[in-house]
Amino acid sequence: MKHSLKTPPTRRSFLASVGAATGLLGLSPRNIFAQTPPVQTGQIPTGTQSDWHLNVTRQSITIDGKTLNAPTVNSTVPGPVLRMKEGENISISVTNHLTEETSIHWHGLRVPAHMDGVPGLSFHGIAPGETFTYRFPLKQSGTYWYHSHSNMQEAQGLVGALIIDPATPDPLSCERDYVVVLGEWTDVSPAEIVSNLKMQDDYYNFRQRTTASLPAQSQHDGGAIPALKSRLMWSGMNMSATDISDVSGVIYTYTLNGIAPHTGWEGIFQAGERIRLRFINSATMTLFDVRIPGLEMMVVAADGNPVEPVPVDEFRIGVAETYDIIVQPHENRAYTLFAQSEDRTGYALGTLTPHTGIRAPIPAMDSRPVRTMADMGMDMDGMDMSDMASMPGMDMTTHHTPMPPHHHMAGMKMDKMDMSSMPGMDMKSMHHGHHMHMMPGMHMDGMGNMPMHSMDMGHMSMSSDSKMQNAKSDTPPPRLEIDDPGPPPINVENQNIAAHPIDRLNDPGDGLAQNGRRVLTYKHLRALTPAPDQRPASREIILHLTGNMQRYIWGFNGRKFSESGPIRLQRNERIRFTLINDTMMEHPIHLHGFWSELENGQGAFNPRKHTIISQPGSKLSFLMTADEPGLWAFHCHLLYHMDLGMFRTVSVA
Repeated sequence: MKHSLKTPPTRRSFLASVGAATGLLGLSPRNIFAQTPPVQTGQIPTGTQSDWHLNVTRQSITIDGKTLNAPTVNSTVPGPVLRMKEGENISISVTNHLTEETSIHWHGLRVPAHMDGVPGLSFHGIAPGETFTYRFPLKQSGTYWYHSHSNMQEAQGLVGALIIDPATPDPLSCERDYVVVLGEWTDVSPAEIVSNLKMQDDYYNFRQRTTASLPAQSQHDGGAIPALKSRLMWSGMNMSATDISDVSGVIYTYTLNGIAPHTGWEGIFQAGERIRLRFINSATMTLFDVRIPGLEMMVVAADGNPVEPVPVDEFRIGVAETYDIIVQPHENRAYTLFAQSEDRTGYALGTLTPHTGIRAPIPAMDSRPVRTMADMGMDMDGMDMSDMASMPGMDMTTHHTPMPPHHHMAGMKMDKMDMSSMPGMDMKSMHHGHHMHMMPGMHMDGMGNMPMHSMDMGHMSMSSDSKMQNAKSDTPPPRLEIDDPGPPPINVENQNIAAHPIDRLNDPGDGLAQNGRRVLTYKHLRALTPAPDQRPASREIILHLTGNMQRYIWGFNGRKFSESGPIRLQRNERIRFTLINDTMMEHPIHLHGFWSELENGQGAFNPRKHTIISQPGSKLSFLMTADEPGLWAFHCHLLYHMDLGMFRTVSVA
């Protein structure tokens, strides 16, 4: 039976969809309808296909001794690799053989809203026994993936890779081309995990600081007194510096292409061949740090889009991100693909080998990261004020505190900075409709007798399309409206405000700095081609990422999804989203249906991504063009953060 849209979805139906995991797990296996020929894991089909039929059913799957009655696509976990071609019109029929609703979301694909696959938002979902046919033209190429957006099925393995060949010959064609899907596996139900986290937020964190670890910490912190002060401070905030991942290797087996580390996936090669590895992080809650000891990795694509090649030894891949790398082993020996979890409680493993059965040494895991004040948005050390030297008449040579290279002045405390004495600084010419006192975290206690009521510095954000950088242009930039709710309140839904959020785009992430390896950062990413829309933003929407770890509540601007209305955009509007992370956790933020042009200083060549890691205590921004009407999801891709409130609807009309 074909599914049809008869009535628009409601918020109630959406909430019922995403939150109905309890009681829907552990259902009995269904018949298996595998119509696609089985393909060896990690292998990409030899040809493209525009017409697909997928069957979602349940099957008993055992990995690392943990058996789960898992939702599968064509009876496999992960699901089959779908290979398509840019420019074709695609038809994918999905038949639901479960006794619960299901759906497939095409992560990163630019499709019409009603084909995006979010039940209760863009369509009704696929009811038991029904078939829904997704139809859309392919407007892009690259590495993507698909996953369920229903009933936490994604956490149980309902995911798969999706490869789109470019319309023209691939300039990055290699002798070998593999998909590397990273994931987790557990026989504990998502509902039980959420229940445990609600009861005790560090339920899966078994690596707390103890008395026994105090000597080592004292040595690191410069003495017992600083170490004790640090512990008291974290205790006073009711937080733990060792909270790295909400769910850990205590219950997860980390997998590579669905295979546990003790078995290990194999990719065959011959010495001298170029090998393309398409990494996809399909995990629910785990960020991975990836390296291949002995091989230099050339990063050539991020989230499906080509970037200028970046040679690295390691990269962090957030949940839902994809990276394409190329390696070229010249020795006829094995190499280990090593993807350790951010909290160092386990790893996924694979091997590039000239002959099956050969293994390379497995490196030891790095030391676990420990959160710092930078992760709480309280670190002034990361501020770089060097860019302020470009402000007309503003001489910063006597001020030695650097300002974030990414321009925004939030978190900038100016109580020792008397700007009234700065020669040539005419604040009256900086009127753009946004008052300086609205800039979050900006204190101006020491600004002498300057008339603050008449000083309007809405464009002191100094972004690439700011008035200051366009001062020499004959065409004035459009007026920038700023939608800034200000710092969120401290309440049951919000535990912290980042007093000094900083630019961390040049930071590889907690646990990766100064490890002796070349680690990819977002600053390295530069698109091969300029973004199609070069208009400056006409509106900036500032969102705080908030949460309460103790109560395990997440949201934007101190509110859960159920308490928030949609973010309304006008069609073809050019928007800047600014994200301030007030929490101590990373949040991979995913905007459905559009490219997010990360403002990392590359200007017209800013990288286009579908998922962006917002580091703790950080501030970043991205541009987007609202060129596709409809209702879209905007959320953290850590599944339990999304499910417990870090979700907003974006309405384009």
